[in-house]
Amino acid sequence: MTATKTRVSGRGRPSKAKGLDLKETILDAAEGLFARHGFHGVTTRQVAAEAGVDTALIHYYFGAKRELFDAVFVRRAEILNQAREASMNAYVAGHDATTMTVEGVIEAFIDPLLRISQEGGPGWKSYFALVAQVNNTPAWGGETMARFFDPVVHQLVETLKIVRPQAEYRDLYWCYQFLTGSMMLSLSETGRIDSLSEGECHSSDLEAVRRRLFSYCAAGFEAVIAKA
Repeated sequence: MTATKTRVSGRGRPSKAKGLDLKETILDAAEGLFARHGFHGVTTRQVAAEAGVDTALIHYYFGAKRELFDAVFVRRAEILNQAREASMNAYVAGHDATTMTVEGVIEAFIDPLLRISQEGGPGWKSYFALVAQVNNTPAWGGETMARFFDPVVHQLVETLKIVRPQAEYRDLYWCYQFLTGSMMLSLSETGRIDSLSEGECHSSDLEAVRRRLFSYCAAGFEAVIAKA
């Protein structure tokens, strides 16, 4: 048999080793398509064609399209959450309450994402573009973000509360709302700033983002807290 696609039949299932490779291939294909076209703009048939597998194999491994999307989302979310949790824990362990700063906490929260985007390859670029889309999807984006990212966000807020104990929680959560917008727009690298600045700035220049984003967000936090 010379068929180029892997098919699932009643006689057997893909081997474990091969199955792991096929699952990653499918997830990579789905991730790229969802990032470019959004959840509703992609079909499982398109994902199968991109991955070079039968549609039946997607249903075998993941179920319906929403389950496939969730599998795409959680695959990298766990890595991001672990990296940010470790970064904030290290920052707290290396300082006491008198030497911690708002900017330092924000840097510990955001910098792992910038580093991963710079070093992780094109798959991570697609993932950050996908997260930015989900973050701005009213129908179900909030629920998806809550499922995968709430614990690390609460850790950020509680750490900021250590630094500025007088801050009200409602202000800290509003400030996070503004921070995440800036963070995700920067990580999605849309190219918008390239045209706006007529080439003075480039959305792909994450070092330029790093030099500005932490202080920008920290200044906003401090200004809101001061007005309370």
